[in-house]
Amino acid sequence: MLIGSTAAWNPERETSALSSLTQRHSPESMTFLPTLTADELHHYHRVVTQSVDVRTHFDMLAWLQGDMQRYLPHDILIASWGNFVQGALQHDVISTLDGVRSRDSDVQTITPLMCKLHARWTEFGRKPFSLNNNQTGFLLGDSDLKHAVGDALQTMRSAIVHGIVDERGSHHCLYVGFSTREAFSSVERSAIAVVLPYIDTALRQVTHLPHQNQHRRRSADLVVPVAEPDYNLTERESEVLHWVARGKTNPEIAMILDISAFTVKNHMQRVFKKLDVTNRAQAVSKYRPSASNVQV
Repeated sequence: MLIGSTAAWNPERETSALSSLTQRHSPESMTFLPTLTADELHHYHRVVTQSVDVRTHFDMLAWLQGDMQRYLPHDILIASWGNFVQGALQHDVISTLDGVRSRDSDVQTITPLMCKLHARWTEFGRKPFSLNNNQTGFLLGDSDLKHAVGDALQTMRSAIVHGIVDERGSHHCLYVGFSTREAFSSVERSAIAVVLPYIDTALRQVTHLPHQNQHRRRSADLVVPVAEPDYNLTERESEVLHWVARGKTNPEIAMILDISAFTVKNHMQRVFKKLDVTNRAQAVSKYRPSASNVQV
């Protein structure tokens, strides 16, 4: 049985209700699709293929709150992506509840919650799981939250968690559906593994909100790297090398420049060839004299 805690769930406390919650894993073999009749399978196919038509946050909201509720019932969906180890995340909050929106959320309070859930998801072998907290909902920290997202999460009674691993970009995207229902069923835990790739694809087609674009550009806008003309580096290669010189790893550079870690690696290989070096240290040594005019 899935047992809920009687205390508010608080990610800041290692000994909090999270440790006393019982999580359920979805079976490794999918049990969802084989249970559908021919008509149900047709309905499922129609719903998930609507993901290709999503272009705006309103489209996303309408789709998730429509027939998708049959497969992923929820009142609030939070999607978080970025570096979960360092807590450098961005969030989308999708809900019909009044005031529960991405622009009204507090990144600093949502991030600890999502990092804890991501750690638990990783611990469980990146399989869907659910948890419930039947009495007082989910808290985002020790302090009282004065925004609508925090207030709404305190009214939620259960959550279902799963994520997408971007092997090319070295980023994870974690999705958490919160509900006022008492618990999620095993069928729903199996269903989220099947429908989540479509949800993830749909969200990637939606442009960032203005405050999200500011977050993405904040680091990249700090500098305008300039490479020595004799080296014949492209602007992007020069940018990548600049961040290498600042001690950033390929995944970190990928996140800063909004490209994949694989692309960063390819840029560095071309940099090595152009600078006639064999490693990052040698490349930085040659680069630093030409970057002396960069203002940080």
